[in-house]
Amino acid sequence: MKTIIEPFKIKSVEPIFFTTKEERVDILKEAHFNPFLIKAKNVIIDLLTDSGTSAMSSEQWAGMMRGDESYAGSSSFFHFEETVRSITHMPFIIPTHQGRASEKILFSIIGGKGKYFVSNTLFDTTRANIEFSGAEGVDLLCAEGNQPALIAPFKGNMDVARLEQFIQDKGAENIPIVMITITNNSGGGQPVSMENIKAVRAVCTAHNIPLFIDACRFAENAYFIKLREKGYENKTVFEIAQELFSYADGCTMSAKKDAFANIGGFLAMKDEDLAMHCRNLLVITEGFPTYGGLAGRDLEAIAIGLKEIMEEDYLRYRIRSIEYIGDKLDIDNIPYIKPTGGHAVYLDAKAFLPHIPAHEFPGQALCCELFIEGGIRGVEIGTVMFGKYDADGNTIPAPMELVRLAIPRRVYTQSHIDYVTEVISAVYKRRNEIKGLKISYESPLLRHFTAKFERL
Repeated sequence: MKTIIEPFKIKSVEPIFFTTKEERVDILKEAHFNPFLIKAKNVIIDLLTDSGTSAMSSEQWAGMMRGDESYAGSSSFFHFEETVRSITHMPFIIPTHQGRASEKILFSIIGGKGKYFVSNTLFDTTRANIEFSGAEGVDLLCAEGNQPALIAPFKGNMDVARLEQFIQDKGAENIPIVMITITNNSGGGQPVSMENIKAVRAVCTAHNIPLFIDACRFAENAYFIKLREKGYENKTVFEIAQELFSYADGCTMSAKKDAFANIGGFLAMKDEDLAMHCRNLLVITEGFPTYGGLAGRDLEAIAIGLKEIMEEDYLRYRIRSIEYIGDKLDIDNIPYIKPTGGHAVYLDAKAFLPHIPAHEFPGQALCCELFIEGGIRGVEIGTVMFGKYDADGNTIPAPMELVRLAIPRRVYTQSHIDYVTEVISAVYKRRNEIKGLKISYESPLLRHFTAKFERL
């Protein structure tokens, strides 16, 4: 059959409250033109993030009832630990309340001034935790990844030649780890090939640098490898994931993505000494090593979700549902990052609004218009999120100006998605009327969360 149906049934629903366009104009003004500051009840379709917004399964809810809330030695922790270890084969598993907590612990220990953390592309909180330690985050994305309209199978790959050159220039002793983000969130949700992971592993081994994986969407990445990389078509997603992690010395994960959980994360690694330091900091900042800031019920939900995410009927539906949005956008030649990624569609705001320069934030302007037109909340991934200032205070723009529409897992139906594409099309038809923005307030780190804007 051509139609790939949702591999689940709906047992509970949450109401959506509708607003008029006039009401949304006022709501957006009150939120200072920042979708992060809009109350959730005023959003019709919320595509701000796929983090912690998934619908949990009946088995996960049942697991939450079984959660062991013992302070130390909870049976839920051992279920969680066994599940993570079966996938990663890493001996030291450290639970945290979410991914950025894992990053904070890790980079606080191995970061510091004069250090460089190299990645295909670091996401916002990862980079912020690196910079907060005094270190510098460096993106070495492959050339294809910076060309939105180019169709290539693994646009999330790291540029291995540039990695080798960077190590030669800065010295291996100044690079605590290399980190590969799978899938590459900032780069359009694009996957990383197993060949690329192995090539990065070889460079890291040659220079005695540990390789870590940001594993938020490991299952989606593994499924792309199954679909697109020769030699993996007959392997299961579980087998591909195990191989993928076998090349790494450690990983961080936000379980709010590919584990269907509303909260949670973990650090996993092979280095016992590093694990000891991480656990020491965990006790100070998160909690005892067998709960790490999580309730036992959350550990159960994560353990179950990590198994459910690797079900191929689900992943087939998930990847196809994102492709479906791209197919709809192609009808009106609306620019987006091609091919579609695993968890989101990324509108190319630079091509969508070519009359708005980077310093007037075309991605943020497009986010605002999507909300006004149809109550859709997305997030800017461009100069608001990643832009910097030079010594004279001039804006250094991000490589791409994108709007990410992240699709929560098992939440929205096809009719919701059809509505989203209709809203995008309506905005595209009046794109020449859209004006840019200027920042009236920003914080020194992660400014996109709380920044305030004014219309130009």
